[in-house]
Amino acid sequence: MAKVKSLADLKKLKENLQSKVDIREKGEGVEGAIYVKIAMATCGIASGAKETMNVFIEESKKAGLNNLVITQTGCMGACHSEPTVEVTLPGKEPLIFGDVHKERVIEIIEKYIKNGELIEGIIPINYKTV
Repeated sequence: MAKVKSLADLKKLKENLQSKVDIREKGEGVEGAIYVKIAMATCGIASGAKETMNVFIEESKKAGLNNLVITQTGCMGACHSEPTVEVTLPGKEPLIFGDVHKERVIEIIEKYIKNGELIEGIIPINYKTV
């Protein structure tokens, strides 16, 4: 990271970081929003969940998905399939995807989120939501 040498540098740094935080802090209740919850318990983080979250943020911006709310959650109970991601489309039940790394993030965005097409890697759940 570059050194902050002036107030203008600090403001620019704040703007860049704020845009990354805004997409994660919208919270529940945003009308018509698509919710993406990434499991960030110890096993998720060890399996690459932080990178998965960063890729979701980057790729959703590239895809123009302004109604995507990306948050983190604790353990989803599927340690064997980490990193795991729960996606809830408006009016639909949440789906949990396992082994979500960069390529899978792109596939989830392009096929499931944008087109509603079911893809491989859905983990059956026995509860309502995380």
